[in-house]
This record gives sequence, structure tokens and C-alpha cells, in this order.
Amino acid sequence: MAHHGSGLGKVEVRLKWDPSPLGESPRHLDIVAATYTADDPYGEPDYIVHWDSRSPDGTINMNRHSKTGMGFGFVEVMSLEFDRLAERFARVVVGVVIHQEPDPRTFGDMSNAGILIVEGYRELLVEDFTAVSGATATTLAEFLRDDTGGWRMHPMVRGSDNDPAGFMTEMGSVRHA
Repeated sequence: MAHHGSGLGKVEVRLKWDPSPLGESPRHLDIVAATYTADDPYGEPDYIVHWDSRSPDGTINMNRHSKTGMGFGFVEVMSLEFDRLAERFARVVVGVVIHQEPDPRTFGDMSNAGILIVEGYRELLVEDFTAVSGATATTLAEFLRDDTGGWRMHPMVRGSDNDPAGFMTEMGSVRHA
């Protein structure tokens, strides 16, 4: 399963947001990741990892999950172990969705929301969702396996106003520009 070329190893996606003000319904955001095989890198995801799942081989996991944003710093964390991901995978797309129950919300409705993607101490992406303030979901990045077998990240911040289930199936259909 290990790749032979240089590239990304273990990556963490960290998400933060402020809880709702007193009297409002909870604000609930989630990190999601979709995997795509080399046979169909822009088709249907092979599997999707989200708030209540993990990858079958344990290479993509939710390490921390929040339904309210309560806590200090990054309250939701997903780890992706690209150095262990099976060779049949060529692409992984990561995004964030906002639950729309009971109240519809966009990223513009969130306060102090942000994402940090890191490999060790190296920051790969820092995003505050300003560019997608009117969206209810967004892709963040795509990770592609190169010719040497190593993984590379391409920022791909693109907003969507699809519901969480619809977004998870559509988020990988867009090619990196």
C-alpha cells in the first residue's frame, strides 16, 4: 500500500466555528471526504467518510466531531493517511457541509469559522470561508496521486448550495482548474 514517490503522508483537516448565541439552534458543520478510484477519478465516489463513518481500511478517520462548535480551537478533525491509501485510489476530495436542520444557514452566518489543512507542522491550506459566504457547503481541496505514486494537494474552494447528502455525491465531479 505504501507509495514509492515523494508526496503527502498523514494529513489533518481541522475545522472550527463559534457555537450559536444563546437561544438559537445549534450550528452544525461537518468535514466530508470522498475517494475516487483510478478507473473513474471524476465519477461516483468509491466511498465517503463523514460524521458517522470511516474508511473501510482505516486510512481516513474522524478523530474529533462536534455538533455545536463548542470547545477551544479546532473542534472537528479528520485524518487522511495518504501513505497507506490503497493504490487503486487516484483522488480524494475534501469539503465541509452545514447541516440545514432546523434552521437554514450559510457560511456567512457562521462566526469565527475556519479550516486548516496540515501535514505535520506544514500548513497546506488556511480558509475562513469568506469566498463562499453564501454557500451551504464547499469543497476545500482535492488530493491527486501523481505518476510516482505520491500524493499532491490542490486547493479547490468552491461553494455549493446543495443539501449535505446531495453535496457529498456532487463534490468530486468538478475537475481542478
